[in-house]
Amino acid sequence: MVGIYFSGTGNSRYALQIFLDKLDKTAKLYAIEDKTIVGYIKNNDKIIFSYPVQYSNIPKIVKDFIDDNRNIWQDKKIFVIATMGLFSGDGAGMLGRYLHRYGAQIVGGLHVQMPDSIADEKVLKRSTEKNKALVKKAERKIENAVIYIKDGKIPQEGIGWWYHLAGLFGQRLYFWSKTKHYTDHVKISSQKCIGCGKCVRQCPMNNIIIEQDKAKTKSRCTMCYRCVNICPRQAITLLGKKIIEQGTIEKYLS
Repeated sequence: MVGIYFSGTGNSRYALQIFLDKLDKTAKLYAIEDKTIVGYIKNNDKIIFSYPVQYSNIPKIVKDFIDDNRNIWQDKKIFVIATMGLFSGDGAGMLGRYLHRYGAQIVGGLHVQMPDSIADEKVLKRSTEKNKALVKKAERKIENAVIYIKDGKIPQEGIGWWYHLAGLFGQRLYFWSKTKHYTDHVKISSQKCIGCGKCVRQCPMNNIIIEQDKAKTKSRCTMCYRCVNICPRQAITLLGKKIIEQGTIEKYLS
């Protein structure tokens, strides 16, 4: 068994870590940006795939990873963990259907509500204490899911036609184009930027560079919000015009 994930601010990575700690402590987890990950997938028949839902859809980087490695999914037994700020409808099923087209067998799914990572919008913002409580609730849900799995009752959250309809009409019909392409909407304030390079090192798309001691972007942002949340000068925005609150998963662990 191996765990693979894509994570912006750490939610999906943390959910996967809790899941594997309870299910199989010997299982390792790897980010999809890891250059060695394909080998681990090829050598394991059972895979736990954790990812964050964006606009009730799959992040472009995750779709590209699956497409670029289309030959490795055949007959893999995959359990999907979908993390979200509120409600996705069929987050697990959506990724499951995408993997199924390349021959994967989707054995189950789990939806985990986590702190919102969109730092430059007020939508879904909660207090730090409420986010800490939300993470604790997520941990309990994951632990209970593992208990069911060990008892032979694999969760099917997000799997099936009802979930599919809920996701489709809940958000995806209205926002289907948001994750269809990479975006060039990242904005970096030259007045605030100090050229520290943290955003460059964290960007999974290599979308940020340093020129003349200032960070600059290209046009391949996958909206993971890593750079926005870690910038020490709050110089980066994406959907909004100013930072409301920055936060990675570490902020809500206590």
